[in-house]
Amino acid sequence: MKKSALKKYIKEQIVNALSEATQKTTVDYKNPSMADKILDIDPTDTSTINKLKSDPNVSSVSMGSKKIKEANKEEDDVEVKDDYYKVEDEDGDRDKEPSKADLKKDAKATKGIAKAKDELAILTREMKSLAKKYKEAKGAAKEKIVADLKEKTKLKKELGAILDK
Repeated sequence: MKKSALKKYIKEQIVNALSEATQKTTVDYKNPSMADKILDIDPTDTSTINKLKSDPNVSSVSMGSKKIKEANKEEDDVEVKDDYYKVEDEDGDRDKEPSKADLKKDAKATKGIAKAKDELAILTREMKSLAKKYKEAKGAAKEKIVADLKEKTKLKKELGAILDK
């Protein structure tokens, strides 16, 4: 390879490597009279990114598809509210939105069901292992296992009733 061809090849490789290291960054300004800018910025250049984030004139910055700074809500932006609980039902009265306490109760009930389900699985597993031990046991050991199985059967029925609700 000639020296000039080698220089040209190296230069192309450097340009390609540098262009791959930078990303197109779109800067949107709050002032509508200022034109938005598209810049090539290195994603690892934190000082430039921090300057763009802290600039009060910039409303939003996006690097590729990644948002770096979100536009702030304007005061005149319309806020959508969930009116589901405020709609009148058949009785003509309005339902109240659930309180934090109501939401916590629902969460505890859900956790209780999940916990009961886990306990039932563990209990069933223990009962199966006891049944295997029962087959091998003799005399007093068998009677002890039978008593243990009867207690666990009661618990299993109670947990099954909780889950059926």
